[in-house]
Amino acid sequence: MASITLKQAAQWCGGRVEAKYENVSFCGANIDSRKLSPGQLFVALVAARDGHDFIPAALQKGAAAVLCNRVTGDYPAIVVEDSRIALGQIAAGLLRQMNPKIVAVTGSVGKSTTKEMIAAVLQTQYKVSKTPANHNNDLGMPAAVLAMDAQSEAVVLEMGMCRAGEIAYMSELARPDVGVIINIGTMHIENLGSQEGILQAKLEITRGMGENGKLLLYGDDQFLWGSRENLPVEAFYFGRYNEESSLRAENVTQSPEGIRYTAVWGDVRFAVYLPLEGEHYVADSLAAISAGLELGITPENIQKGLANFQTMEGRQEILEFKGCTIIKDCYNAGPESMEAALKVLGNRPGRRIAVLADMLELGKHSAYAHEKVGALAAQYADILLCYGPQSEAMLSGAKKAGMEKAYHYLDRAALNADLLSTVRAGDVLLFKGSRGMKMELSLEQLMKEL
Repeated sequence: MASITLKQAAQWCGGRVEAKYENVSFCGANIDSRKLSPGQLFVALVAARDGHDFIPAALQKGAAAVLCNRVTGDYPAIVVEDSRIALGQIAAGLLRQMNPKIVAVTGSVGKSTTKEMIAAVLQTQYKVSKTPANHNNDLGMPAAVLAMDAQSEAVVLEMGMCRAGEIAYMSELARPDVGVIINIGTMHIENLGSQEGILQAKLEITRGMGENGKLLLYGDDQFLWGSRENLPVEAFYFGRYNEESSLRAENVTQSPEGIRYTAVWGDVRFAVYLPLEGEHYVADSLAAISAGLELGITPENIQKGLANFQTMEGRQEILEFKGCTIIKDCYNAGPESMEAALKVLGNRPGRRIAVLADMLELGKHSAYAHEKVGALAAQYADILLCYGPQSEAMLSGAKKAGMEKAYHYLDRAALNADLLSTVRAGDVLLFKGSRGMKMELSLEQLMKEL
């Protein structure tokens, strides 16, 4: 982790620091005084609650200094007009100082997995840092950068968004050498109006890319393929079905042991093995291969990185518990990821139980999307338990598709009770819903009761 003096940080963000504190240094940053570690920079944000009120608590927990809009006492501080913007500027300054190769990743579904796969491929030849967990917004990404190894040779940054302008801001901070867009789905369509609006928001990843930047796009996505004539930087496509893609996957097979296919890149062909279930991972791995090839990773090392890949916690984890197989996919959900998860459930032997919750931020598209997922559940599951007010449409879709054992709940306790009385050894259960629905709570309760 880089050690940064207040003098250096103030220069990067245009802030003011008292001369007697210029040589005070910090490692990492935190916006939450409760989670702060000794030696970190406490960032006092003015939001629903004024972070300046928590400066004493942060200092008591061992904060090395404070990034704030105003000082309220005598302590090491960088004073700026906007601490949120200043945090980003400090992270940008550190990235310039580190000077690594920078890969930025976005997309509606699968961007976290794609980021992890890219990192797995790059670390076979580079010293790599990456954004952890959900550090993919205008606060989380800069904070993650400040916690990275200062000797990193390559950095992989995930960029998420809810509204237009957010990815542009992060791209301008990071200045990626390589940008990756894995797909254009319907997540956050409530705020962006249409998939065309989502496309434009995702293409903001090019905003900070220089003239030598490379954009890697999924060629099987109709929106990304349709944008190919109007891109501000050089683009390369990867895909399974689009024969015009520069990198393609051929002979894809899925077995209980994992996924195998042949990667085809011009005259170069090599075998790929992924220890994963679900053919939706093919696109993610092609993105990782594309990024690896762009940054000089050999096919042999690409093979090694992907063969050793493991999914992140909460993202399609396969658990064996009390004679049951549990697919824990509680991190988030949208129509596309619901379909992918249900297909994985459908490929498993045993009685298949889908425990699904609301997909949020779909706006006027919500009822249709939930009904469609219900119909898919009827195709891939034997029993559907759906939770949340919007999931009533999921129940309707399942019933219309002829599913008899489909049930809807507004009360989590009732869901948990029925789930416990339903489950038996040999069952396969899928738990999935938007982050705000906290489906891991139902899973944890079931495991506790079992």
